[in-house]
Amino acid sequence: MPLHLVRRFSLRLSCFALVGIALMACSKPEAVAPPVRAVKLVTVGPSSQQSAIQYAGAVTARTETALGFRVAGKLLSRPVEQGQSVHKGQLLAQLDATDYQLSAAAAQAQLRAATTERDLQQADLKRFQELRAQNFISAAELDRRTAGLKAAESRVAEAQAQMAAQGNQTQYTKLEADADAIVIATLAEPGQVVAAGTPVVRLALDGARDVSFAVPEQRVAQVQAGQQVTVRAWAANQAPQAARVREIAASADPATRTFAVKVEILGESQPPLGATVTVDWPVANTTANSIRLPGTAIWQDPKGQSAVWVFDSNDQTVQARTIDIARADGNEWVVQSGLQVGERVVAAGVHVLQAGEKVSVFKGDIPDTPAAMNKTDTNAGANAANTARGQP
Repeated sequence: MPLHLVRRFSLRLSCFALVGIALMACSKPEAVAPPVRAVKLVTVGPSSQQSAIQYAGAVTARTETALGFRVAGKLLSRPVEQGQSVHKGQLLAQLDATDYQLSAAAAQAQLRAATTERDLQQADLKRFQELRAQNFISAAELDRRTAGLKAAESRVAEAQAQMAAQGNQTQYTKLEADADAIVIATLAEPGQVVAAGTPVVRLALDGARDVSFAVPEQRVAQVQAGQQVTVRAWAANQAPQAARVREIAASADPATRTFAVKVEILGESQPPLGATVTVDWPVANTTANSIRLPGTAIWQDPKGQSAVWVFDSNDQTVQARTIDIARADGNEWVVQSGLQVGERVVAAGVHVLQAGEKVSVFKGDIPDTPAAMNKTDTNAGANAANTARGQP
């Protein structure tokens, strides 16, 4: 073939190729369908049993006291230890009494001197009274002698009081139990110099015992003095015992923002001091058949209202539904209105969904939920990130 014909054929072929490439560049790419999210669902249903709130508490003595010395000094001995039972009058601790014994001896010597002076004044007054009867002295002189005797008697009384006070100071170097009790804390060690009034031993007196525990701020309004509750010791073979609310703190703890509550244990059987117990607090009957949802199912719409995603099984989509929250109960929320029994709502991943979005139900095993929670659909969500609890 002639060379000019070959060149003409190659030029035409190149033009056709360029036109094809241009047409391909102008064509629209195929639309890719967005992935369908898999969600975990819960079926709305009433709670099937009476709810109860549980608190962990400890058994404490009705009366606890911190004992300290009335005087200052060096702690000589402390023959008791924590957990030891003591009886009334038993020695708990003792100070070095040397200085107090010397002061008591000095006070006793002053009393003897004052007594001797008083006796001398009495003898002198008797002689001056005889002289006055014979008119050997004036009445004024007799009055001076009488006044001197009264002053001597006053000094004797002062010395007696001083000696008694010093004797008491010596006795105060011994710390004794006021009643039968259990030592719950030792606060000073032998050799330590303690000031007057510094606690050395803390005692729990024998007798009535309480269970002390803390109640959150949002639930303290439900606590009333005289309410009946049940307490159960954690130790094995301990039957539940009836108890009654005895004391409610007037203010919250500044650190934990909880209120201290004490309940008295009814009956003769008393758990040991320090034992850990569970306090079962019954919830009002009005919430026994209420609708409950896990906190991860609830979110807030742009208006700040609590909402959930309701699953529509007809078209496999989710729609937003506003609800009214009655209160929080642990990790669950009690729904007052907005849902019907039998409806299914998304339980996790609520912040990544949009209204009308098509979803799929994940087919997998779901862990058992707590007894207070509604029955959970046997579907688990694969995208449960960024969940948050909504509040009313």
